[in-house]
Amino acid sequence: MEECCAVVDLRQYTLHPGRRDALIEVFDEHLVEGQEATGMHIVGQFRDLDEPDRFVWIRGFADLPSRAEALTAFYTGPIWRAHSGAANATMVDSDNALLLQPVELRDGYPRLDAPRAPVGTTEVPGSVIAGAVYHRSSPADGFVEFFADHVAPVLVETGAEPVAVLETLVAENNFPALPLRDEVVLAWFARFADDAAYDEHRRQLAGSPTWQQKVLPELERRSVKPVQELRLRPTSRSQFK
Repeated sequence: MEECCAVVDLRQYTLHPGRRDALIEVFDEHLVEGQEATGMHIVGQFRDLDEPDRFVWIRGFADLPSRAEALTAFYTGPIWRAHSGAANATMVDSDNALLLQPVELRDGYPRLDAPRAPVGTTEVPGSVIAGAVYHRSSPADGFVEFFADHVAPVLVETGAEPVAVLETLVAENNFPALPLRDEVVLAWFARFADDAAYDEHRRQLAGSPTWQQKVLPELERRSVKPVQELRLRPTSRSQFK
């Protein structure tokens, strides 16, 4: 699994109202295999359940040189040339992107050979991929250790075992045609079988004295701006589902 995930892009696009399904149609039909043919791993693509005009997706690379090579090959290649107009027409902003590296990846995070529904599949999974992005003060702030020792145990206790924990990869953007946010973050994702399972996790978290009285105040103290919570529905062809 390491070969596909040493470098990870987390991308969140703001779209013109009502255009998300149009982007997903183009993406799932044409852009998944088109990108993977150049050496990327399209880990997951999602509808944001709380932002109807946001599309979120995750892609991985073997390493930074592979990232530059794959992005150059794709964005100068025939697949993007053929479909960039339709994709870009749906977008208001595509610059909300973070360059990350894994802290921990567990079973449930897609491997390269994970199954993917064939082109043309329309059935949307009922599962929820949820998590958070914490905005940190610096790469050496001890946030990773705090998360492992204090945050993750409460998440697990309340039904949200993280299958992916990622942090900012401090490196120069080696494909500047696609801007990256200049921020230091820690992000985590967990999988829930359905909306009811996610709602039960939130109920338990809200009722956890450890979370409410100890962990949450310390999270807020360590963060430089409010947490971004994500509640995502995989598309029909997402591997992460």
